[in-house]
Amino acid sequence: MPVISEASKNAGLYLEPYNDWIEREGMAIAEGVGVYLPGVETKPWPRYGVKGAAVHLTGKGDFAQCFLIDIPAGGSTDTQRHLYEEVVYVLEGRGSTHIELPDGTKHSFEWQPRSMFAMPLNAKHRFFNADGQKRALLASVTDLPLMLKLFHDDTFIFENEHYFKGRVGKDEHYSGEGDLKLVRGGQNMWYTNFVPDLGAIELTDWKERGAGATNLMFILADSNMHAHISEIQTGTYKKAHRHGAGAHIFTVTGKGYSLLWREGEQDFQRVDWSPGWMFAPIDRQFHQHFATSNVPSRYLAAIAGSNARYPLTEQKRQQITKDDGSQGLVATSTKKGGDQVEYEDQDPRVHEMWLEEVRKNGITPQFDKYEGARPAQRVAAAR
Repeated sequence: MPVISEASKNAGLYLEPYNDWIEREGMAIAEGVGVYLPGVETKPWPRYGVKGAAVHLTGKGDFAQCFLIDIPAGGSTDTQRHLYEEVVYVLEGRGSTHIELPDGTKHSFEWQPRSMFAMPLNAKHRFFNADGQKRALLASVTDLPLMLKLFHDDTFIFENEHYFKGRVGKDEHYSGEGDLKLVRGGQNMWYTNFVPDLGAIELTDWKERGAGATNLMFILADSNMHAHISEIQTGTYKKAHRHGAGAHIFTVTGKGYSLLWREGEQDFQRVDWSPGWMFAPIDRQFHQHFATSNVPSRYLAAIAGSNARYPLTEQKRQQITKDDGSQGLVATSTKKGGDQVEYEDQDPRVHEMWLEEVRKNGITPQFDKYEGARPAQRVAAAR
């Protein structure tokens, strides 16, 4: 967290309401570019009545952060209600979420590892661990930093009784069903509140992002939080791209690594990942994802304010879609003013490094199976 001088604090300048709140909560804090979440130390969090931690990734930005909620065997959290939005991803355990609305309506659903869900804004909710022997571990990406910046009033955030009736959604959205809206690759959306298994949900093609790439965006509880899942086919990798800070990326299936660098930098920063890892590129940092497993690698990205339905800023909207309705900057070549590096424009070291990694893991390159660019062929032809 940024350190503000005592002189600035005394002058009432550069205040950080979220950081002050974290300090008052007595939270355990984990930091880093990438973090293996099951290994994070948690400690009692009185507000939730269980253990927890705040995970502050280097690339979390100004709007988002992540909580870990560590529920003991057979235990449950205290009832919560708040004005910040969240996307919850299940890392460990099996349990249920119970939701109670002001009109007396109740919803509940059972979750497992790789489940994802969101509650209607400001609805009372509680998490239960159904396992009598093992803990349940949930990761919640929220926009609490943004909300505390706007209101800097804990009571307003946590004790507000307003009923956001329009956020409730359909009954079937709490049972794992949803509504699919097809727009185009990379922008197809699944409207729901609960996804039972992110490893099993069917994705749609997004060839612009790379060989065999698939993707699905989520509109969860009609919130401003963005979430999408993407898949990298075994024996392939994605094209590099960049965007603003705050994308909390969870490994769902498979294993691999990501390279991160700023424009003009010659050296790559590397994050190796497998299920349980989360990382976040910093603002405008190019990043590229590589699969090194014999099964496809899926990852979940949760971001505050980038929802295609309610983009928080004009910059975030243009990342998703251009004014003419075509692919946004995040899928447009840097040669055309966008933020995606095409295979033919990438640093040759990128492909050579990946070839060595898949060789060590006994994986055969599979680019020939898919239409479009094939970096392996281009590198071979250049020799």
